[in-house]
Amino acid sequence: MKVFNLQRDEWDDEEKRDGWRSRDARAATHIGAELLGGTLYEVDPGNRLFPYHLHHANEEWLIVVRGRPTVRTPDGEQELEEGDVVCFPRGPAGAHQLTNNTDSPLRVLMLSSRVWPEIVEYPDSEKVGTRDAKGERLFLGRQGPRLDYWDGES
Repeated sequence: MKVFNLQRDEWDDEEKRDGWRSRDARAATHIGAELLGGTLYEVDPGNRLFPYHLHHANEEWLIVVRGRPTVRTPDGEQELEEGDVVCFPRGPAGAHQLTNNTDSPLRVLMLSSRVWPEIVEYPDSEKVGTRDAKGERLFLGRQGPRLDYWDGES
């Protein structure tokens, strides 16, 4: 049996960009998960975790481990507290972004299904990202003009 502890400081990666400072640990990988994804994030005060986005193939859950994150959804912003669990469904209703408006680091566990291929939209920047059947990035860019199905075909 493999164990990962949500209270320890065992990080796999760190985001050092101003306004987005955080650390993450891929808990699902550490415990050998196959069907569910799970990543522990620690977000520094005054910073955000990922741009506002939504998934078309995967549902995500947020579990507040420590602190009081503010979550933005299509319904507006709401502050959460330790122990709160939130589901972000697939599609536009599940758009979300997390911000740490407090003066202490906060810690959240994000769980998700692992369905590939995947399409992720970023409404604020009008970007779209796609991943293939193995989860590898295929495309990240802005939508262009809508084309007719037969455009460019002879």
